[in-house]
Amino acid sequence: MSKLFVIIQARMTSSRLPGKVLLPFGTQSVLETMLKRLSLLQENIIVATTNDGSETPIIEVCRKNRIKFYKGSTEDVLSRYCEAAESFGATDSDVIVRLTSDCPFIDINLVLAAISEFKANNHDMVSLGPHSGFPRGLDTCVFPFSLLKLTHQKASNRSDREHVTLGMAKFKNIQVYNISAAQDFSLYRITLDEPDDYKMLSKLFEFFNYKTDFTFEQLINALLTRPDIAKINQHVEQKIY
Repeated sequence: MSKLFVIIQARMTSSRLPGKVLLPFGTQSVLETMLKRLSLLQENIIVATTNDGSETPIIEVCRKNRIKFYKGSTEDVLSRYCEAAESFGATDSDVIVRLTSDCPFIDINLVLAAISEFKANNHDMVSLGPHSGFPRGLDTCVFPFSLLKLTHQKASNRSDREHVTLGMAKFKNIQVYNISAAQDFSLYRITLDEPDDYKMLSKLFEFFNYKTDFTFEQLINALLTRPDIAKINQHVEQKIY
């Protein structure tokens, strides 16, 4: 029976907002908020952090919250993912879920839906991200460890190694299933890259009284109800590969 590895990449050296994943967020940090929202999968989570000497605060959070972690290359995120999975015993048929630590409002139900879709059907990848209609900040990607390992072995392009899944289709014909939001909510931005993202997410979290159990539907209702919050970071342009 295949095992499940939920790997969250996290580093302290973000160029636009250094240390963003550990910024104060309600009563805890951004990363801890994400971990709480994913608590049903706690036993499956590995935080893939860096080995450049800046990662100590992230490791302290992992230890405090009883989360597994792995230290790997700062720039070669593809190797970091592959090695993180291998270090905890991943084999070819095991399932990898890729998440990023700048998405504190990741939705556990959507993550579970992506995992269920992957396991129930013959997909090489299940994706919930750009062009899906969902707001930026709920990005989820599910694929087998065999595909991650193959890409790690063959990818040489810098962008492919930095962005993990970008080069996967270059080395194998893959069938991708994209989960759709059924409506277009892509104008909303709930990811954390710049100071105005932090301001917006903090205001949105305050709207929920710093509770971490709100659903995607409640999140959308909040954005529709409080356009003043949604506007705080609408000018921020997403970094493109």
